[in-house]
Amino acid sequence: MAHSAVGSNEQYNYDIVKKFAIAALIWGVAGMTTGVWIASELTWPFLNFDIANITFGRLRPVHTSGVIFGFGGNALFATSYYVVQRTCQTRLWGGTFWPNFTFWGWNIAILVAGIGYTFGITQGREYAEPEWYVDIAIAIVWVTYFLIFTMTIIRRNQPHIYVANWFYLAFILATALLHIFNNLAMPVSLTGIKSYSLFAGAQDAMTQWWYGHNAVGFFLTAAFLGMMYYFVPKQAGRPVYSYRLSIVHFWALGFMYMWVGTHHLHWTAIPDWTSSLAAAFSILLLMPSWGGMINGIMTLSGAWNKLRTDPIMMFMITALSFYGMSTFEGPMMALKSVNALSHYTDWTVGHVHSGALGWVAMISIASFYHMIPRLWNTTLYSMKLVKIHFFLATIGTLLYITSMWVSGIGQGMQLREFDEFGNLANTFISTVEFMHYPLMARAIGGMFFVAGMLLMVYNVYMTIRSAKQEDQVAATVIAKA
Repeated sequence: MAHSAVGSNEQYNYDIVKKFAIAALIWGVAGMTTGVWIASELTWPFLNFDIANITFGRLRPVHTSGVIFGFGGNALFATSYYVVQRTCQTRLWGGTFWPNFTFWGWNIAILVAGIGYTFGITQGREYAEPEWYVDIAIAIVWVTYFLIFTMTIIRRNQPHIYVANWFYLAFILATALLHIFNNLAMPVSLTGIKSYSLFAGAQDAMTQWWYGHNAVGFFLTAAFLGMMYYFVPKQAGRPVYSYRLSIVHFWALGFMYMWVGTHHLHWTAIPDWTSSLAAAFSILLLMPSWGGMINGIMTLSGAWNKLRTDPIMMFMITALSFYGMSTFEGPMMALKSVNALSHYTDWTVGHVHSGALGWVAMISIASFYHMIPRLWNTTLYSMKLVKIHFFLATIGTLLYITSMWVSGIGQGMQLREFDEFGNLANTFISTVEFMHYPLMARAIGGMFFVAGMLLMVYNVYMTIRSAKQEDQVAATVIAKA
């Protein structure tokens, strides 16, 4: 791995990394708390208090955008800016202005979109709810991000481009492509906030799920694999198990993911061959996905003892395990016979969160626990709190996904049950009654996860505070000398 041990705050632009890291934690708590609230609303409907702005339909995109783009996006900006500087041994391109522009532009755009959702201002497109004016702002920020990242790589002091940067760059390019084409829309008027998509009917659905699944594929998978390929070897103190496998993993994942989005549209009005193609590529995705997981886990060869003593390593190995599990579950659910049962049920929600909580959040949390002490040139305030956080996060994730499996599979089976006359044996409302207790367990699982995030915020706050106190003491000693 090309990295320098002499990297310092003077050599690298760590200020922007610090800003994105803190913003990620703020969005994480806000977005996940919103998730717990709406999960509770589904269990105890009185919690919306008949206020339209806080009903499930209005708050759900606040939760998804807050967690994916607020927490996840800021975490990716932070780690990519950190990793590209360390592995290229050069300062971030763009001085201080352009990296700061990406910080304020990104976070203001998400905030404006989130406020709009509570007033019903939305395109109604999964993971792409912001209206046209926010979409344009995001595109400008993203082009700036791409320039900063690529120019930093071009100006590198290392001949080699480390594999983590390949994954980050693929995520930046693919996200730009997806964002621009899925959001092609015509505003009703130049002063109006409403717009209509350039696509319609089945084409609109196919464009949306080409975007929707590739947002998962590149924003929530490839990007966080970039995180994994840097922080797992660093924390383990071991080289990547197989560099050749990491390159095969990269190209196979990048090629196959683009084809699978239509598996979200099985049993709908789209041409049958498109969903069959998506199912076939979904099965093929097992190979690169598990290749990456095995590469990450085998990086721990010779460092397995760290799992007993290092809770950050525990987060990482668990994240890789969930990555492996969710990338097995996804192709399985893409099979038409399985999808006939799982489609439109809570099983899909459980699958998404095994990846979102188990993989994305856990690898981000572990990376932050590794990175933050180094940004502030100190040690982590409490490793014991990290261990408690690990168990809260793991229990929360397991409660969440198992309750959704019970809810979703039960729901699917009830809706496919027939009586002796060939009529449906259950009404829709009877499936809703069945789902009550699993939904309650899901809400409790979310509470565990948020409790862990609050512990993390406290731990990070105390770490930064102690670092500042150490700096003050050092400055006083120097002044006296």
